[in-house]
Amino acid sequence: MRRRHFIGGAALGVTGLAGVSLPLLAAARRAADGESPGRLLTSRAELPRPYDVPLPVPRTLTPASGAAADVYEIVQQPAELEILPGLRTPAWTYGGTFPGPTLVSRTGRRTLVRHRNTLPQPTVTHLHGGHTPAHSDGYPTDVILPADGRITAERALAAMTHGMPGHGAPAGVGGIAGGERTHTYPMDQRAATLWYHDHRMSWTGLGVWRGLAGFHLVHDDEEERLPLPRGERDIPLMITDRAFEEDGSFRYPLIDAGLTRPGVTDAYMDGVLGDVVLVNGAPWPVHRTPRVRHRLRLLNASNARPYRLRFDPQPAGGDAFVQIGSDGGLLERPVRHDALRLGPGERFDVVVDFSRWPPGAGVRLVNTLARGGAREVMEFRIAGGPAREDAGAPDRLSRIERLDPGRAVVTRDFRFRQGKDGWTVNDRMYRPGRALARPALGEVEIWRFTTSLHHPVHVHLNHFQVLARNGGAPGPYDAGWKDTVDLPPTQSVEVAVRFTDYDGTYMLHCHNLEHEDMGMMADFITG
Repeated sequence: MRRRHFIGGAALGVTGLAGVSLPLLAAARRAADGESPGRLLTSRAELPRPYDVPLPVPRTLTPASGAAADVYEIVQQPAELEILPGLRTPAWTYGGTFPGPTLVSRTGRRTLVRHRNTLPQPTVTHLHGGHTPAHSDGYPTDVILPADGRITAERALAAMTHGMPGHGAPAGVGGIAGGERTHTYPMDQRAATLWYHDHRMSWTGLGVWRGLAGFHLVHDDEEERLPLPRGERDIPLMITDRAFEEDGSFRYPLIDAGLTRPGVTDAYMDGVLGDVVLVNGAPWPVHRTPRVRHRLRLLNASNARPYRLRFDPQPAGGDAFVQIGSDGGLLERPVRHDALRLGPGERFDVVVDFSRWPPGAGVRLVNTLARGGAREVMEFRIAGGPAREDAGAPDRLSRIERLDPGRAVVTRDFRFRQGKDGWTVNDRMYRPGRALARPALGEVEIWRFTTSLHHPVHVHLNHFQVLARNGGAPGPYDAGWKDTVDLPPTQSVEVAVRFTDYDGTYMLHCHNLEHEDMGMMADFITG
């Protein structure tokens, strides 16, 4: 079944499925597990038992601090990692680890991050959630070539084609960099949990799958005045799914193992799902936890898999998760949940009180959207005895400016669906340099996203506020400032957005990385 015929037969409208698409769509998803989009890729390696491997916490990188800025140096490099016990996994890494090292910035203090690429492939680095000048945003053709010169700029651009020969990409906003690039982040934004990852056009799915992802945390005075859990009780958790070959290497369904043509095989075009859940790079880890409150910074860094996270057993009275923040930082007030749904790219900042479980309890974090191995995520083992408690989640967290939809100067529609040759926004596959919108800096706009299948939508430059879902109220996970919003099939979301500070070319796209790689992106130009 050829790629073009598959997508053409499965073309969808927002209100329903074309009749011809049903058997093909069912065939593409017959190996999916549970309610997740995409297709399950099963491991061939011997897998460990869940909850045997200790939870690792990514190391925090120390910057070189000067009078004007904090400067970080990151070498993008191959590494062999012991992810599955007893096996070695060749990975593409930031600084030799997966996840990469955690970067820490402070609101209002400029951060410079110098990336040097010693990998065998070009890369692009995007700070997801960063309020960033266009030249440092990680436009998908702003590649850093390998430092050894093995790949020319012409060859790098020719390879970014969505699998359609003859459609090479132009150089992007920041141009081609030979070996290294310095990204400038003014950090004129609130405290928040950000992350950085590969963003190369047509190759993002492979780059992230092989290890190119890490946390970037931003702190400010407002956050630090609150009595939130700190230190070892403030834990970033990067949740991903992967599949492994028998020798421990990452398994991924490339259409071309020689890496000259991008894309995955036809069966995986709706997204690649792994059968092993990694948390901070460890399979189904366990964390020994004192009976006190912890702050968990939850990030869904999977290529395509959404999660509905729930504790098993639930604490007496429910409401195990006290949400204090979203993609763009603190909420005004805490929101309590029994479960959390995270689409790819979304972050949820929560406080969990582990004193609500008895000493010695094993508390599993499970994904109720999946069956099999992908249902299990990690376990917290509750230490015995009481512990001194000095942290919590106050009733008032922050003050958030409300964007007034009544002052919107325009409403724009963005339709995310399949076309005859790939995934599209407004019936067009991505073409660098072709803008679908030109918002004016400082003006409020309403953007309406509608979907055919499941699409998590991500907007660069500024965060937005969800106004409505399907014409009704926002959903239970839409509070606060967002940069990624998860849309189940045939749904719509309206958001209010206002772009500020930086003119230039930016992106909106689906954060299902296989959809993104197959054309579901669009430029917009601010000014």
